Amino acid sequence: MHRDAPPAPGQRLDKWLWVSRLYRTRTLATDSVHGGKVRVNGQPAKPSRAVRPGDEISLLRGDEPMTVIVRGTAAQRVPAKDVPALYEETADSLAAREANRAQRALTGPAGYAGKGRPDKHQRQALQRLRDAQDK
Repeated sequence: MHRDAPPAPGQRLDKWLWVSRLYRTRTLATDSVHGGKVRVNGQPAKPSRAVRPGDEISLLRGDEPMTVIVRGTAAQRVPAKDVPALYEETADSLAAREANRAQRALTGPAGYAGKGRPDKHQRQALQRLRDAQDK
């Protein structure tokens, strides 16, 4: 790049993700980009990549995928009420997230569904079951 050329317009990807309140801290945004959870226009990106209005950003927050279109940039983190000026979530992304939430509501919380260690009667029943299988 030539030294006299003006800097590319736009904002760093990690900073934009933080400014637009998609991630709580800039470090989390940077780690997500490094971890491959963020793509810009379908391509893997680095935290220093310049983001411009019109770019499509696909990201994974927790276990929820999101796709947003960049509408603007800001020098500092904006209040929550001003976030819609920075990005617009695609209709497909909104529908997919709602479907994910509905599915999770039906299946219940993930993880261990039991209530801890088995009590005396449950242990005896397990032992009888194991003895019956060994025969």
